[in-house]
Amino acid sequence: MKTLIVYCSSHGTTEKAVQLLSEWMEGEVLAVDLKRDKLDFDVRTFDIVIIGGSIHAGSIQSKIKHFIGKHYEDLLTKKLGLFLCCWHDGETAIDQFDTAFPEELRRVSIANGIFGGEFLVSKMNFIERQIVKKVSGVTVDTSNLDKTAIMSFVMKINSTFALA
Repeated sequence: MKTLIVYCSSHGTTEKAVQLLSEWMEGEVLAVDLKRDKLDFDVRTFDIVIIGGSIHAGSIQSKIKHFIGKHYEDLLTKKLGLFLCCWHDGETAIDQFDTAFPEELRRVSIANGIFGGEFLVSKMNFIERQIVKKVSGVTVDTSNLDKTAIMSFVMKINSTFALA
């Protein structure tokens, strides 16, 4: 089976999560960073599509929103996984996840994941550092990336291979 992972990574956290997903997924995996990669691919040629991004200023990246809008009907016909990297947990993270992805896609997806996040202050510009410091008090690189949540997500996806 062929899996497409489409994501955006601003400072590298989502890319770290995608690297783990790619390593742990069964079958053939193509990972595409919409901010960096200019690959031409047809969503319809993949059995599984995984979409992920991170929260910045309360919203997922616009390139993710655009991808979802452009491929919405095709995504509804796919085995779909959705994930979010965000610093918050609990209800705040769930609210951010629900805001990031359309309700119908969340409903039909076979795996939804909230993978925690990181503040990679060393990779932020001056304005980002000031905002993070003011909002969270974080001034050094800090991580709460949840590898257990990533593995659980992968296990849900991989379990569908046995059903194929």
